[in-house]
Amino acid sequence: MSTSWTEHERAVVDAVPDGLLIGGSWRPAASGARFPVEDPALARELRTVADAGAQDARAAADAAGAAQEAWAATAPRERSEILRRAYGLLLERQDDLALLMTLEMGKPLAEAKGEVAYAAEFFRWFAEEAVRVDGGYRTSPDGRDRFLVMRRPVGPVLLITPWNFPLAMGTRKIGPAVAAGCTMVVKPAEQTPLSLLALAGILREAGLPDGVLNVLTTSRPGEVVEPLLRGGIIRKLSFTGSTAVGRLLLEQSAEQVLRVSLELGGNAPFLVFEDADLDRAVEGALAAKMRNMGEACTAANRLYVHESVAGPFADRLAARMGALTVGRGTDPGVDVGPLIDADGRAKVDELVEDAVGRGAKTLVGGEHAPGDGYFYRPTVLAGVPADAAMLRQEIFGPVAPVLTFSDEDEAVAAANDTPYGLVSYVFTRNLERAFRVSERLDTGMVGLNKGVVSNPAAPFGGVKQSGLGREGGSEGIAEFLETRYLAMPLT
Repeated sequence: MSTSWTEHERAVVDAVPDGLLIGGSWRPAASGARFPVEDPALARELRTVADAGAQDARAAADAAGAAQEAWAATAPRERSEILRRAYGLLLERQDDLALLMTLEMGKPLAEAKGEVAYAAEFFRWFAEEAVRVDGGYRTSPDGRDRFLVMRRPVGPVLLITPWNFPLAMGTRKIGPAVAAGCTMVVKPAEQTPLSLLALAGILREAGLPDGVLNVLTTSRPGEVVEPLLRGGIIRKLSFTGSTAVGRLLLEQSAEQVLRVSLELGGNAPFLVFEDADLDRAVEGALAAKMRNMGEACTAANRLYVHESVAGPFADRLAARMGALTVGRGTDPGVDVGPLIDADGRAKVDELVEDAVGRGAKTLVGGEHAPGDGYFYRPTVLAGVPADAAMLRQEIFGPVAPVLTFSDEDEAVAAANDTPYGLVSYVFTRNLERAFRVSERLDTGMVGLNKGVVSNPAAPFGGVKQSGLGREGGSEGIAEFLETRYLAMPLT
């Protein structure tokens, strides 16, 4: 395993702007403060960036507010073309962007390249949606009036992106905001600001006007975010992150009655029925569990398998996960990179130790992998008891707990026994069961014989404590639009 950065890796990192983007200019934080960005594969400082505070937050909000009227008046086709140019630039620079992402958050290079392509598709999708914002012409019931229904941008928006998909979650939020005509203040995650800073540079190069996109990197999110939400300029919040933080932001948004979109935690059930294609189910579980080292809100968190096939399923999954290569994401042949930081790995340690202490059997893994960074071996646990802590919270690591069920009602009840409701997965070859179970599951999305559900053309989001609103699809741009109607008398 390589233990230092190459000359090319350093050059890619050093090419990224390291300041705050406010009103079209890169600038240091008002306090002059900076904070470190760590390479989780080496557990070493990779770069430092500007550390914004409350004064910088006010400046960014002012810049977004000042640019809103002119940006809202920009022709939809012009906004579309900016997104289309940015889409092309992302693909053109896919290799360097993927390398940057791997260095700052750890995912293997091949997976990072896939994320760049996925991220670019949000810009292409919303470039097409920008010119399709509709309205309507209606007649009042008494025939005397006409109603002209219009859609207009909600106004300046605050976008808060997570560390696990630092580029794709940026484009998933920025794309519809640009398409709708909203100016933005973006706060990327403290662990992974570099990908978003690189994206901001690409959008400027694509022709996005000054002040439309403002970026605040910070290690003090509370000091930056709360004044933005309470300041009276921001009109909408879009946040992806934990449910605990989402609740706090929802409370803070109430003061100004902001529009809110929240994509929060998950506890995804993965149901395998006795008639499922086991090979397909195992591959689906591998995809649903191991995407991004298991650090995904859509990760399969509880694998419920019919008792008649649970043994063969668990053994096959353990064989597949045990064969994965763990290492630094930039090294050839690596399947699984490090977890994001020491706290993330410690949480996985704690959850696995709790489950094993309560009687779960480790089929593979269950320990750290060698290396200087935050590596953890892919793990399969069988016989996980119902009171294990990992069944009640996101694992956010490469750990697959396998449980059994005896009938359909038991499986659905267990799947729904959680305050979360983001996504669920169902594997069966019975068509009636597929529809019946999918309709009974209390989640915003269902993967039917499929381990990955995310697609820019589909509405991504959950129910219950997994969030509010949808991202992607035609629903995605609607989150950034207000409806207004004009009443006109004809007599």
